[in-house]
Amino acid sequence: QVQLVESGGGLVQAGDSLRLSCVASGRTFDLYAMGWFRQGPGKEKEFVATARNGGSTIVADSVKGRFTISRDGAKDTVYLQMTSLKPEDTAVYYCAAIQYGAGAYNYWGQGTQVTVSS
Repeated sequence: QVQLVESGGGLVQAGDSLRLSCVASGRTFDLYAMGWFRQGPGKEKEFVATARNGGSTIVADSVKGRFTISRDGAKDTVYLQMTSLKPEDTAVYYCAAIQYGAGAYNYWGQGTQVTVSS
């Protein structure tokens, strides 16, 4: 089992920056990737970014150029640096992890609220 704990959410103004962190614990040695999803009010959960073993990253087009994902393997931690935040970025942000061989993200954090005021 893997446990994921997010931190760093909060209330900010449009244009501000915020960094989310997610620490993994437990059976972390066979994690293939760690990433972030978000779910805004009245919206479906959507992919934001992922960081794979080996260093490659993928960022959703909706946040590309504003959000950056990074991963510290030694600390089993993934970060989401968010800049130029917009009210439409308001959402609960979830950390997720996928093991080698799993067909989909199979571990999820509890989520952290990010609210961007205009």
